[in-house]
Amino acid sequence: MKIPLQEFEQLIDEKILKRGLSYFNGGVITDCEETSPGKYVATISGSEDYKVRLHLQEDVIIEHDCNCPFVMGPVCKHVVAVIFYMRNGILELDQQLSKAPKRKNIKSSAKQVKELLNVVSHDELKEFVHQNSKKDKKFKNYFLSSFGHLNQSNSKEYFQNQINSILESAAGRDGWISWSDMKYVVKATAPILDNAEQYLVNKKFESVFYISTAMLEEMTEALQFGDDSNGDIGYFIDSAFRLLLELIEEGLPNILKSEIFEYCISSFNNKLFDGWDWHLGMIEIACDLIEIDNDVDVVLKCLDNVKGDYLKQQAQSLKLDLLRRYRSKEEVEVFINKNISNHSIRSKEIEIAFENKNYERVVSLSIDGISSDKEDKPGLVKIWYNWLLKVAQAKKDNPKIIEYARFLFIDNFHPKQDYYQILKDTVEVENWHPFLEKIITEITPKGNWTYTELIRSIYINEEWWDRLFFMLRDNISLKNIEQNEKYLSNNFTPELIEMYSERIISYLDRHLGRKNYQNACMYLRRMKNLGGHDKVKELIELLKEKYPRRLALLDELKRV
Repeated sequence: MKIPLQEFEQLIDEKILKRGLSYFNGGVITDCEETSPGKYVATISGSEDYKVRLHLQEDVIIEHDCNCPFVMGPVCKHVVAVIFYMRNGILELDQQLSKAPKRKNIKSSAKQVKELLNVVSHDELKEFVHQNSKKDKKFKNYFLSSFGHLNQSNSKEYFQNQINSILESAAGRDGWISWSDMKYVVKATAPILDNAEQYLVNKKFESVFYISTAMLEEMTEALQFGDDSNGDIGYFIDSAFRLLLELIEEGLPNILKSEIFEYCISSFNNKLFDGWDWHLGMIEIACDLIEIDNDVDVVLKCLDNVKGDYLKQQAQSLKLDLLRRYRSKEEVEVFINKNISNHSIRSKEIEIAFENKNYERVVSLSIDGISSDKEDKPGLVKIWYNWLLKVAQAKKDNPKIIEYARFLFIDNFHPKQDYYQILKDTVEVENWHPFLEKIITEITPKGNWTYTELIRSIYINEEWWDRLFFMLRDNISLKNIEQNEKYLSNNFTPELIEMYSERIISYLDRHLGRKNYQNACMYLRRMKNLGGHDKVKELIELLKEKYPRRLALLDELKRV
């Protein structure tokens, strides 16, 4: 959105305009400088500090950006405040603003800090850090997390205390970490994670173990008293777990491997992460650290104690992997037969059987899977049918190929193969069109809305443009016209232009706001690209007459 400085009040929602003026009057713009010709960066101070960037050319703002979370319109109150600042006047909203003399650039705070660091003595700086660490807990936490890697007495408890102190400092009186306070948590905790990454590079494996486990525990607990709508806590948990996975890939000393194994088993048995994915993830890590038979027994016992259907299935798959590695074929077979209803185990067994060309077993397991899952797991049924199709293809059984591919073509949102092409390659040429007509009759909806992606795909593949056009005509929407434009433009250009015109008018009757106006103008441009220049001009004039007070719409129409 381009914003002329002398007319910006007319383009911006009045509520946002008033809020921006209030911000400007409050003197919250603490820093504003021209970073390069025509490009400005300003800092807005408040409960949060935000950066506003403007690009000015000939008294027109051609680009603007703010890092605040506002998404309800093209311009936020912070951008408006900076525009007022640049216009340099406290103004009534209905007045025409006069140009004010350009302010002298204020030296940026970053430059001021850099200059001061060149003159402040080492002792003065040390005393400053010492005093502020005593009176400002957040400052102390950030200092410790940034330079904690220089501390030689690292331990898990040391890092836990650091992370816990950060979380406590961010929490309000009620113990809750709000969305805005989470910014501080990220800023203060990120250096700890960065240090762990460096420890891994420098092969200080024990410190990596301490940081990753401390972060897993503290951040998992923080999920109960923090707003993680941005996924910041989850990011730290994922990163800590990833560090553990990377750590066990290194050539670790046996003592540390044993310590990590014991931690994984202990955290699982004590339900330290119960209810979260990394609860079972601890056992996955332990599986990769097994050294002796006793370790196998310990892990298997943990897996047998897993509760809940979903976790049980995951645990059974892990257990099968362990049995394959450490137990007899007979024991493995007994376990598979007992737990074949587990779709992961069934899938793996079918895959192995197919690779070994044991098609009879593939068919048997697939048919059994269809029978077991048809009531409540239709997605799995498609997977088992696809295996039946693969067997039919391997055996060149055309009737079965047609049967299975037809079923999967009609009823499949996530196809594993191109079922349409399989059918076309298999059905006899003279029977192909009658075959398709039966499918179209079968899947055509009985209600008023007869637009289906499957029928559309048939018309496109067969290049049945007349039928595609008639289907679109009976189910007109701007999105549908756009989707089919490239297929129909050669034969139905005037009709498409007329369809666009009718729907744009209807759309603007029902939708307000700049985003919707931009969307409508995008379709006007599509009309122009189809050769409908005159129709677009006519429509723009009509819209100007119909909506003279929609200033944002008029602004967008200028750009068509």
